Amino acid sequence: MALADQVPLNSGFGAKSTGAQVVAEHDLAGRVAVVTGGYSGIGLETVRALAAKGVRVIVPVRDRAKADPALAGIAGQVETGDMDLGDLPSVRRFAEGLMASLPRLDLLINNAGIMACPETRVGPGWEAQFGTNHLGHMALTLGLMDLLARTGNARVVALSSTGHKISGIRWDDMHFRAAPYEKWQAYGQSKTANALFANALSRRLKRSGGHAFAVHPGGIFTPLQRHLPVEEQVKLGWINEDGSPSALAKAGFKTTEQGCSTTLWAATSPALAGRPGVYCEDCDIASPTDRSSPLARFRGVEAHACDDEAAERLWTLSEGMLAGA
Repeated sequence: MALADQVPLNSGFGAKSTGAQVVAEHDLAGRVAVVTGGYSGIGLETVRALAAKGVRVIVPVRDRAKADPALAGIAGQVETGDMDLGDLPSVRRFAEGLMASLPRLDLLINNAGIMACPETRVGPGWEAQFGTNHLGHMALTLGLMDLLARTGNARVVALSSTGHKISGIRWDDMHFRAAPYEKWQAYGQSKTANALFANALSRRLKRSGGHAFAVHPGGIFTPLQRHLPVEEQVKLGWINEDGSPSALAKAGFKTTEQGCSTTLWAATSPALAGRPGVYCEDCDIASPTDRSSPLARFRGVEAHACDDEAAERLWTLSEGMLAGA
């Protein structure tokens, strides 16, 4: 799971493949999946694609006023349960409920997340992006580990991002208690944490034949941008001053149907068997960042996001944080 393992497979799919196309040839009937953030954006499309293939999908819900109407029109077996990733007791209750009620869990897709939000604290004073994107999902996964192991050959997909390039793990100040809060550094750290989490988790699933992967879904307009003012999105080059998508966004951004495809490829592709913990993008294993490319900021994976030693260090520290919360 080191940088040397980041070798594309020429999967046959690409940046513009849709989730439905990726799972079209797979027989998924009877499988069970949990999809966090499954009622908006690419999470909703992930749920839609899995349910259409006969997967029983459970969606943790923080806001029923948004979730219920969003999920109402999806054909298939879709269920919900109350959970807020920023509230550890609710995460543990949700996991305990599934442990008691589910016969199996084939797929755990840790899709939910927050991005570049104002400084917020969750749990025992954790920075919210690290606390929600990483620690909340780790708590959920740990709560379901026995079920994943009992199922065998389960897959866990952690949604990372090209945002991991912004920051590695801030080992001396993860929660911005010493340094002033900077929203993009915090987001970048949380996305590196997601990638390192998949790396470390893959070793813990090995005995049962399970795998974990990190995924960059691509640039997509979703509610993830809700904390960004129009002026900042214009400066980033994502939209024009009138709010319409920029030329850059039209050329490079994906639809939500395309944005869920790498998640679903990582969750189902037999080509990834025996390649645990890798970081994926555009329905393939990502290459290491090519520094000579003008797209280096947007493509490829950094060494700090696929480092085994860093992954184990983060796992140990995170276990300690969760145990003390």
